[in-house]
Amino acid sequence: MRGMPNSINSVEACDVSMFRKDLILFKRAIGRTPGANFATGLTTVDIGIPAFDLVMTQYAAYCEALRECGLELTVLDADLRYPDSTFIEDTAVLTARGAIFTRPGAASREGEVESVRAAISAFFQPAFSMDAPGTVDGGDICEAEDHFFIGISQRTNEEGARQLASHLAGLGYTSSTIDVREMTTILHLKSGISYIGDNTLVVMDEMAENEQFRDFTRIVVSADESYAANCVRVKDRVLVADGYPQMTGMLRSHGFDPLILDMSEFQKMDGGLSCLSLRF
Repeated sequence: MRGMPNSINSVEACDVSMFRKDLILFKRAIGRTPGANFATGLTTVDIGIPAFDLVMTQYAAYCEALRECGLELTVLDADLRYPDSTFIEDTAVLTARGAIFTRPGAASREGEVESVRAAISAFFQPAFSMDAPGTVDGGDICEAEDHFFIGISQRTNEEGARQLASHLAGLGYTSSTIDVREMTTILHLKSGISYIGDNTLVVMDEMAENEQFRDFTRIVVSADESYAANCVRVKDRVLVADGYPQMTGMLRSHGFDPLILDMSEFQKMDGGLSCLSLRF
């Protein structure tokens, strides 16, 4: 795979010996209600058109799950200017030490960052921004304690990854890049990998042997259940998509407590569980 210069692509930077073993103790989350034009957004898959009533039912269940896990949830109103804007994770990278506003790689999504800036800035100082020609989608960023995996994808380019790595380094974090541009099975890095605490990665089979993951416990998701690799640890629960019994069983066998949610309508628009909120 192609990557960034060694200064930010060093495997040594991913020494997990420094990682904490505690829970992922998010306190808050920010989401955005899907708009009535949700089905007109971007997608790379052809598995049907979302039914809006079901979209809203599934979104309400997702919000309730976050609250059930103990998060204080802020839900922004739908923004019909941006059909993809319910996938709010793409607009920022939130860390315990500061926020970094992204610059989404799809031209139709560029205005989404400004539309959430006030909500995020209410909680984060300092906050940094990306500059052209760099692009970053938050869905390409996987945080594993004090290390960040940055996906180089069709939405996140090398210049965006370089800028993000620089901002993260200024906040005291390490990072490394993973090039997924030649993969046809995922849009974003985090479509195929999730960090769920306790030094554990959930990773789709196609990516499982990446050398950068060697020091992690890996829960490897088979090709026929790869959508379930996008899951979210919130305190002592792991939110996971419905319909993937092998994945759910593996989570339980590793001592995790799955909270299963129907994501069928969001899957039709390339969306997963992590996409629907910014958690901090």
